[in-house]
Amino acid sequence: MGAIERKKRDFYWTSAGEPHAIRRKAILEKYPQIKELYGSDWHMCVQVTLQVLIQFGMLFYVRDLSWPWLVAVTYVVSGTINHSMVLAIHELAHNLAFGHNHALANKVFSIFANLPIGVPLAVSYKKYHMEHHRYQGTDGLDVDLPTELEARLFSSTLGKVAWLFVLPFTYFLRPVFVRPKPFSMMEIANIVVQVAADFAVYDYFGGKGLFYLIGGFVLGMGLHPMAGHLISEHYIFNRSNETYSYYGWMNMLAFNEGYHNEHHDFPAVPGSKLPMVSKIAPEFYKDLPTHDSWFGTLYNFIFRDDVSPYSRIKREKKANQQNVDLFQ
Repeated sequence: MGAIERKKRDFYWTSAGEPHAIRRKAILEKYPQIKELYGSDWHMCVQVTLQVLIQFGMLFYVRDLSWPWLVAVTYVVSGTINHSMVLAIHELAHNLAFGHNHALANKVFSIFANLPIGVPLAVSYKKYHMEHHRYQGTDGLDVDLPTELEARLFSSTLGKVAWLFVLPFTYFLRPVFVRPKPFSMMEIANIVVQVAADFAVYDYFGGKGLFYLIGGFVLGMGLHPMAGHLISEHYIFNRSNETYSYYGWMNMLAFNEGYHNEHHDFPAVPGSKLPMVSKIAPEFYKDLPTHDSWFGTLYNFIFRDDVSPYSRIKREKKANQQNVDLFQ
């Protein structure tokens, strides 16, 4: 992975480029048939539509709950489904529902998937997430990286707990401060549609209905087992690797987001086909460190003294200046 340097209370710095382009090239030289996995999978639309309908159907149930029960149901049910919706939006950001020739259809469907989340984020997420792949770990370009301020404030045990609670806000607001960009017309459409949906929910189901949806997003993206993937993917638990996969059952709810090394190696492969990547090329993945549990990842992140928001690989812009064709 190249030499890694780290000073106390600092990120891990490396002069090496991101590793996935190198492994992608090596795998394709040996297993060119992996390109047959490239494309899209419209079947994910069925799961997304079902989960959207469940969320809005739940509004008829939760409007009559007491607040303690509402919070519990919001955490368990809405937190899980809305986090799954965020991961569906991730798939759609890669045009993996309708293909790269139908980018608009993927964007429109991502706005639909966004509806139960309550916060308009789908279209904005796409424009920043592509840079996370192209410039992984590059300071000032990859907004998936925590800021210096976040790392300084939240590196103690209690600080890490607090940071996980506010992660929904720091994760989606960070790009505005680190790498601001003008709004596109599709982003404005995303906002208008979402605000209209939120007003309709409030009008028909009151504050409890709106809390169930937006609260599900906030709780589900924070200290929640599903949110373990936000830590497991790129935080350094083992200095030999900067991306980690998880192969457990929660991938069924996450569009196989846990197959994260495979995803970064081949972003053009739909989540449903990612398990086939490591089956075709097992020698490239079998010795990579993995996480066994997203809940366990959160526990270790909080209580291990050597892991904190600082535990990310960073590289200067020059280390990743070469743009990589993610779909070659």
